[in-house]
Amino acid sequence: MNKASTILLLLLCMGCAQTTTPPQESETTQNTTAPASQPAAAKPQSTDPEMDKFINDLLAKMTLEEKIGQLNLVSVGFDVTGPIVSENVDENIRKGNVGGVFNTFTPVAVRKLQEFAVNNTRHKIPLLFGYDVIHGHRTIFPMPLGLASSWDMQAIERSARIAAEEATADGLNWVFSPMVDIARDPRWGRVAEGAGEDPWLGSRVAEAMVRGYQGDDLTLPNTAMACVKHFALYGAAEAGRDYGTVDMSLQRMFNEYMAPYKAALDAGAGSVMTSFNEINGVPATGNRWLMTELLRDQWGFDGFVVTDYTAINEMMAHGVGNEGEVAALALKAGVDMDMVGELFLKELGAQVKNGKVTEEEINLACRRVLEAKYKLGLFQDPYRYINEERAKNTMMKPEFREAARDIARKSMVLLKNEKNALPLKPSGTIALIGPLARNQRDLIGNWSGAGDWKQAVSVEQGIRNAVGSKVRINYAKGANITDDAQMIRRLNAHGGLLELDKRSSEAMIKEAVQVARNSDVVVAVVGEAQGMSGEAASRADIGLPGQQLALLKALKATGKPLVIVLMNGRPLTLNWEHENANAILETWFAGTEAGNAIADVLFGSYNPSGKLTMTFPRHVGQVPIFYNAKNTGRPFNGEELNKYTSRYMDVPNEPLYPFGHGLSYTTFQYSKPQLSKTTLKGTELLEIQVDVRNTGNYDGEEVVQLYVQDVVGSSTRPLKELKGFQKITLKKGESKTVTFKLTADDLKFYNNEMQYVYEPGEFRVFVGTSSRDVQEAGFRLE
Repeated sequence: MNKASTILLLLLCMGCAQTTTPPQESETTQNTTAPASQPAAAKPQSTDPEMDKFINDLLAKMTLEEKIGQLNLVSVGFDVTGPIVSENVDENIRKGNVGGVFNTFTPVAVRKLQEFAVNNTRHKIPLLFGYDVIHGHRTIFPMPLGLASSWDMQAIERSARIAAEEATADGLNWVFSPMVDIARDPRWGRVAEGAGEDPWLGSRVAEAMVRGYQGDDLTLPNTAMACVKHFALYGAAEAGRDYGTVDMSLQRMFNEYMAPYKAALDAGAGSVMTSFNEINGVPATGNRWLMTELLRDQWGFDGFVVTDYTAINEMMAHGVGNEGEVAALALKAGVDMDMVGELFLKELGAQVKNGKVTEEEINLACRRVLEAKYKLGLFQDPYRYINEERAKNTMMKPEFREAARDIARKSMVLLKNEKNALPLKPSGTIALIGPLARNQRDLIGNWSGAGDWKQAVSVEQGIRNAVGSKVRINYAKGANITDDAQMIRRLNAHGGLLELDKRSSEAMIKEAVQVARNSDVVVAVVGEAQGMSGEAASRADIGLPGQQLALLKALKATGKPLVIVLMNGRPLTLNWEHENANAILETWFAGTEAGNAIADVLFGSYNPSGKLTMTFPRHVGQVPIFYNAKNTGRPFNGEELNKYTSRYMDVPNEPLYPFGHGLSYTTFQYSKPQLSKTTLKGTELLEIQVDVRNTGNYDGEEVVQLYVQDVVGSSTRPLKELKGFQKITLKKGESKTVTFKLTADDLKFYNNEMQYVYEPGEFRVFVGTSSRDVQEAGFRLE
């Protein structure tokens, strides 16, 4: 069989029998395959002989039922993220049928369940306590897409460190974060929860989040085990609809999507969560190629794998088996813990008796769960995370809130600033208009966990805090976030707290226009409700909902300067807004200190420095749209009458705002990149230098971005790929020389034979302020 035939066979096998051997880092894909039904291999001894002995001794004492019980994760308490709440929890804990609990926190609640487990089970095995700590626990930081827009890894790590401090003080030891799914379709609501569209930047964010949560020692009472999700490819769901099908080539998978998962694991993440979607015909939760052959055999992951909420049960709807069959499929794939569905608990005993699974496979899954508890120090002290005094002294400390304010400022992106409309003068009269101007609930976003929205600072309050009586504020709501009664019912059924103003849209807009006419400048705070993004929150229309655009048009007609402050969980289509507003500030859902941070930016006490990590399309018809696309054989060359090129007839190909875009109150001038050599050999280092000068009237920060293009390859390559960035601070008039370093290893990719290689040939480097606004130079790799 030739190599081309082998690759084709492997691709086909991956979609049917899951027998693909994972691609090799530097060798061709192996031709041997292993049957999907083979028993799980015995776990190799770890580098911790004391842990191995402890776990071996414990496993030898446990019954089969007790081992299966450790694989059961139940939901108890304050929050439900799915349709099922676990029943008979106390009784199951007493029987040893529970290995972990999620949605329960506070020292009092956690202690009650932990004591029950330790005092009422034969082996006194402590429980894991997990929760969706996504962008903060009590102190809420910007949503993850906003955090990534800071391009500040220290700030991102700091947000995760504070989240871990608070979560562990609240009795938790396991956080379901980071979400590292690459996403290119803003219709998908969960783009809010990730780092955007680029695998290189996503990898850096993943590493920072894991470091923040786990620190250097998981046994410390202020560190929590991270859970990387969703493995894998969840962000590539068809049509941008949550839980949708994923089907893609291995080459695209490994070049464009897999890197952030691997980076998070290399940073030490202790657990992995499966994704809901199928991958090339096999649900991820039952995909042995994904969960064992790739994750463990090739990548060397030695932590444990938990499903997402009832993901094993949902494989029945996928059509791959009944309850017993999908339970066996998940276990044999490499899943260790069943979240809420309880099919492991219900079915695995019978599956052992009928020979569909072995006790050795259950031992291996149980071992991994017990090892996680050992690594967290729970066998040494089951109550190490339970301290009411610590909780009292930790939650929302002033320094935590100050960090939240600073990080929120860093996350904001100035999309437009015509004729220096911003910053505002701290004088005169401001028309503060919009459904989100006084809002608190939506500021903390859709994954705000234990956050208290009543503690959030509104935009109006933030402005008052910033300028006091020096500025007169005239307020009008102007519009509801949405007038769609069905949408409001859906959102409010899940904590939306939307209140519909009973006045007509015409009356509300008329009031807002009058307020605007009596003011010097209009600040319109518009966007989405928090529940319009996040899980199960896909949107087909990604423009401003309701009558908000009509409101903006009426405000523009007053002739007063129009500043738009956006709050949203995804890139929006903003064509009219871009053409007509004087300034647009993207603030995402910025968290507890949102209002103060927004005021800091509006009035210039902080100069915005955020950059987009996800492309903003002009029209939803362009979606998916992303900067690191490939060329076609007929690229559009700008000739309007040249029909037979790759283009739209009704809108431009280009996005409204590209990846990496973000303005400042000052301006920066770049020199042409200078290369240390024009020919690079495999073991050498290439230095790229560029001079950046602050040519404006403010001190400011700039994210200097480095992109590379492999001009000719054995397979087609993207037009640009991010390979580095530096965030620098320049005083007014100051210049700095920024140096990037590249080696041949930075130019590697997975070729048609799934070899991870670099190839000799011509390369271009691009340096600039965004993926679109760059200067280039070239070199040759030999």
